[in-house]
Amino acid sequence: MNNVEVFICGGGPAGLAAAIETRRRGFSVIVADCFKPPIDKACGEGLLPDALDALSALGIELTDRDSHLFHGIRFVEGMGSVEACFPHRSGRGVSRIVLHELLHKRAAELGVEFRWGTQVLGVHGQEVETSKGRIRAEWIVGADGIHSRIRRWSGLDAGRRTSRRIGLRQHFRLAPWDRFMEVHWCDLGQAYVTPVGPEEICVVVVARDRFSSVKAALDWFPQLSARLQGAEPLGAERGALTEGHLYRRVTNGKIALIGDASGSVDAIAGQGLALSLLEAQALGDALEVGDLQLYERRHKAIRRTPVFLSQAMLLMDRFALLRRWTQAAFRGSPRLFEAMLSVHIGAMPLKFWGSEAVLDLGIQILGQKA
Repeated sequence: MNNVEVFICGGGPAGLAAAIETRRRGFSVIVADCFKPPIDKACGEGLLPDALDALSALGIELTDRDSHLFHGIRFVEGMGSVEACFPHRSGRGVSRIVLHELLHKRAAELGVEFRWGTQVLGVHGQEVETSKGRIRAEWIVGADGIHSRIRRWSGLDAGRRTSRRIGLRQHFRLAPWDRFMEVHWCDLGQAYVTPVGPEEICVVVVARDRFSSVKAALDWFPQLSARLQGAEPLGAERGALTEGHLYRRVTNGKIALIGDASGSVDAIAGQGLALSLLEAQALGDALEVGDLQLYERRHKAIRRTPVFLSQAMLLMDRFALLRRWTQAAFRGSPRLFEAMLSVHIGAMPLKFWGSEAVLDLGIQILGQKA
């Protein structure tokens, strides 16, 4: 039987970030995953400034060789749009496979051990049963996604689902046409456009109802469809469910959950990866002092604003009139959109956006109704 201080079930970005953080603090670490790298997943592939800061803390700096800069976010619907730049630093688009390779390389450099192609079959106290033998661990981390078995085995399933939608991703060979990441809105859902290279963009369409392909969905987004006319698709489409989940607790004894295993935020917020990276930092701090209650508290604080904003944006998705009034209000007062973006990336606490900005937005929306 192998002995290790930290065993991590799941070798995606959340698991690798947790491995890097705990190994940096001197723990021995084993990561097990039934897949082998690089591990891909359909996602928007845009990293906002807070995610880049968290990556930098892990020792990973993205460059123009492996990613592409964007300076802000633009909302587009019909012929109208509103945009804002990030207040302090830019974001970057990076393909999921490239990001996974960078995280894997960094973890390996630090001495993390890997059990790729290994299935985790059960947890018995501090012993983990895998398809390649048993491992005894002081701490067990579940980073095994929205259908986490570690969460189920550890009795942490109590919670609720807040949203459930479908996403499809397709890359295109096409030079980015602007310095913004774009979110196109319509009654179907959203299309996220992220530059990931000098001649490559990532398009993800997310909707409540099933649709057959990215190409079919683009009929709902005429501006974007025109931009992509004649662009060469790169690789196959890849689909995924995007769900929102809230759980009462994310720790039990010597077990902690991280990333989507600990609760998920709908892709509409674009913050899934940033949450995982920030949670990895919090988990490393907690394990360093041997107190998972510290992680429990920090986890709630990390999730508070993204959950609030994602639920607000899902209301815009669900109610077309509210969305159009809100976006018209943003166009009429761009500083409100700038403030929302600052809150979204953690540059401004939600409470500092405050009642005055919310009141201004409400007045603007009522003005649109009038």
